[in-house]
Amino acid sequence: MQGTPKRPRRAPTPEERKQCPERSRRLLLEAAMDEFSEKGFAGARVQDIADRAGLNKQLITYYFGGKEGLYRELGREWLRREATFNDPAVPFEELVVRYLREAFDDPRGIRLASWQALTGEVGDEPREDLSDMRRRQAAGELADDLDPAAVLLMCYAMVSAPATMPHAVRQIFGIEPDSPEFRERWEEQLRRVVRHLAA
Repeated sequence: MQGTPKRPRRAPTPEERKQCPERSRRLLLEAAMDEFSEKGFAGARVQDIADRAGLNKQLITYYFGGKEGLYRELGREWLRREATFNDPAVPFEELVVRYLREAFDDPRGIRLASWQALTGEVGDEPREDLSDMRRRQAAGELADDLDPAAVLLMCYAMVSAPATMPHAVRQIFGIEPDSPEFRERWEEQLRRVVRHLAA
């Protein structure tokens, strides 16, 4: 039994090439973030990303070298964004809250990271550098009997829980995970937990 014949690949039209390249790249990145965070790398289709962006799918190859290049660019985008708020000089409590606010403002990143972890799409990421956690422990921000690696993983879990388990938020708190009431309550409790970790 023969499958549906594939449509011939179409190069971007002259009009599509004339569009602002930066705008096209941004539309594709936004659409890709939506698709990858909803379906993971394997489940996201290039055609669906292009349709969501309102652009020809060949522009994904043109700008990013294909689906994998687009996926990797999202990772680089996150690192650039993270660099704007991850400041080693701020207290640990404030740093964790900054990550929480990022997750609340755009939960797609947390959902994408969850897909990566659950499907093995993480790739060859380097081991986490714990030097900042150890420095914070030496400064008294973490008690001496705590394992910095365990604390960091617990903080990841606290930050990601509302985005990855919205049903649990509804069951336990009885409110929506994206409501101002929950955001305020969760942030306040997270601050208290992090303070209790100090020496």
